[in-house]
Amino acid sequence: MASEIFPFSDPLLQFDDYQVRRFRGGDAESIARHANNYRIWKQLRDWFPHPYTREDAEEFIDQISREYPSHTFAIATESEAIGTIGYHPGSDVHRYSAELGFWLAEPYHGKGIMTEAVRRFSDHLLGGDYFLRLWAGVFSNNPASMRVLEKAGFVLEGVLKASVVKDGELLDQHLYAKMRPGTT
Repeated sequence: MASEIFPFSDPLLQFDDYQVRRFRGGDAESIARHANNYRIWKQLRDWFPHPYTREDAEEFIDQISREYPSHTFAIATESEAIGTIGYHPGSDVHRYSAELGFWLAEPYHGKGIMTEAVRRFSDHLLGGDYFLRLWAGVFSNNPASMRVLEKAGFVLEGVLKASVVKDGELLDQHLYAKMRPGTT
C-alpha cells in the first residue's frame, strides 16, 4: 500500500468551521500550546511527551512531513491546528486493517468536532480499496473517546483487562472497530 490514500489537496476533509488537513510548519506553536496538557497526555501512549514543548511540536511536524503515504493529519480551524488524527496501517496478514488514533485540544471538547472528524476520516479510509477494518484502543478512564468512536460508527469488540500502565495506573483497554460496509 505505497500510494497516497488522501489526495494532495488541502483541506482533505471540511466540516462546519473545521478541517482535516496536512500539517504546516506554522502549526508548531498551536500544537505545542494545546498538546502541553496533562489531561491530553493521560489518554495517549507514552511516546507522546509531557510536558510538550515547541521543540517537540517542530520535531513531530518534521517527522510526519516525511511520511509517505501520509498517515497523520491536523484537525484545524481556519487559523490554527487544534488536534491530530491519523492511522497506522497493519502489515502482513493485517495489511487491510489500520489502527486509528486522535486527540483534540481541551477547549474544543464536547462540541462534536472529534466525532465528525473520526466519522469522515474513517469513512474515507473504509470507502476505497485501502482497508477492510479500522480499530482503536481506548484506556478505560477515557469514556469521552469511547463515545466519540461509538457515535462515529465503531463497535466495542472487547476489553483487554489490565493491559495498559499509564502514569503508574493499571488500566483496561477497550478495543473498538469499524468495518468497511458489506464486510462481515
